[in-house]
Amino acid sequence: MTATASPPGADPAPARRPTRPRRFLPVAVRVVLAAGSGLLFCAGFAPRPLWWVVPPAFAGLGLVLHGRRVWASAGYGLVFGLAFYLAHIVWIQDFLGEEFGPAPWLALSGVLAVYVAVACALMSVVSRLPGAPVWQALVFLAQESARMRWPFNGFPWGRVGFSQPEGAYLSLASLGGAPLVGFAVLVTGFGLAQLLVRVRTHGPRSGRALLAPALAVVLPLAAGLLTWPTIGTDPETGTRTVAVVQGNAPDVGIGLLDERETIRANHFAQSEALLADIRSGAVPRPDFVVWPETAADVRGPDPQLHALVEELDVPMLVGALYRPPGSELTENAVLVWEPGAGITDRYVKRELVPFAEYVPWRGIARWFTPFVDDTRDMRWGDRGAALDVAGARVGTVICYEAAYDYVARDNVRAGAELLVTPTNNAWFGPGEMSHQHLAMSRLRAVEHGRAVVVAATSGISAIVAPDGSVTRSTSLYSATSMVADVPLRQQTTLSDRLGAWTEYVLVGAAFVAVVAGFALRPRPKRTVTRADATEGEQHGGGDTAQG
Repeated sequence: MTATASPPGADPAPARRPTRPRRFLPVAVRVVLAAGSGLLFCAGFAPRPLWWVVPPAFAGLGLVLHGRRVWASAGYGLVFGLAFYLAHIVWIQDFLGEEFGPAPWLALSGVLAVYVAVACALMSVVSRLPGAPVWQALVFLAQESARMRWPFNGFPWGRVGFSQPEGAYLSLASLGGAPLVGFAVLVTGFGLAQLLVRVRTHGPRSGRALLAPALAVVLPLAAGLLTWPTIGTDPETGTRTVAVVQGNAPDVGIGLLDERETIRANHFAQSEALLADIRSGAVPRPDFVVWPETAADVRGPDPQLHALVEELDVPMLVGALYRPPGSELTENAVLVWEPGAGITDRYVKRELVPFAEYVPWRGIARWFTPFVDDTRDMRWGDRGAALDVAGARVGTVICYEAAYDYVARDNVRAGAELLVTPTNNAWFGPGEMSHQHLAMSRLRAVEHGRAVVVAATSGISAIVAPDGSVTRSTSLYSATSMVADVPLRQQTTLSDRLGAWTEYVLVGAAFVAVVAGFALRPRPKRTVTRADATEGEQHGGGDTAQG
């Protein structure tokens, strides 16, 4: 066989490109793994008690992003985000039904997935830094912080911390709230991904290479387990017996707009049943009674409510659409209704639901929501509060507000010994929304060291202990009531003392990591062409010779 030499100066033969199947397969595998990891992340949320699958979900995302550049990482992040959100917030479609079709659900899922895509793009930048799992976790956490605020005060549903209403990581909420819980879960997940990569690269016996990712996996878990003994549940200032009335509502989605009188009547009927049980001794007399969010419209004197409170002879917390005297604006409020005195105080919802309780961009919003022409914007609440009820200081967190960190924290700082969460989840059908919402209240209980009383129109109503455990609960779409003793506590957790600074420090560290990642990125090597070499000989030959 005779070898043929290339002519002098000829370029070498170009490398043979791989065939399409060999190029496509790795991309297909990554797309499937990204989508599967997003669905696994969703599986970690209530009602499934699978908190432990969330770190592996982010390990899958970490493996997908390993070695990828910015745009590829963004694409895989978009797949992960779409798979997660389409499954996680499908209850929006249950709410809007056939009348509006899937456009709002799909649009919101797409917007939220873009946040994840941007985070994944930036994660490809910080992954070059030492301690990559920590920086990746911080960047993912930063996008949660961003979408919790913008646009329209954000949409915090689906935060990593909310996937942990039980299990090893939950105790960390007492130290740094939902941000710290999410950070710990993410570090474990991305640490596991790096550990798997290094095992494949260096072998399972390369202890030095495996040490850092192994610590990333183990330390957050250990921190959570070691924190659990510090979680207190005992009463510090006594107890109160609380009755929750769940009157029920029709499962008609958006048709609930026309059922306000039905909801009101149901809650009066169930309150009368509770009163009969109290008189018969079947249940103990409560210190106060809680009605759910918007269980009644109160637009002036209400003889029926007044008569009910007088019969019960204890204060009521009434979730109401309330129009104060002399005002043209309605409030989503919790009214303190005292026997013989009427309304003595109220808390007004501070986080209104966009496109429902207030409508930005009304011209565009008309395409997506039925509330534009039927309602005016509600009045925003402007302060946290601890309401005086039956000798206890009660902080109220109305429905959607449970997803925002500052609301319960402000109420606890105002002196609340107990948290009450009135909610109306009847809009969203028998799917997962009510379970997801209860999980948030369970995290808030640990975060603030307070019992939480959840009062839902159609379920799930619950009594949550300060360690996040559910001691009593109701089923969905049932008319019932429950009476339970709850502890009053005044202890201030580290999370409350640090406040929003935990989040600010974590997000600030993410910003620093991204800047460092861009600053330290490798510069592309310039290929020297024949023209460059000729020009160099003409203009810089002397310097080259001297060098």
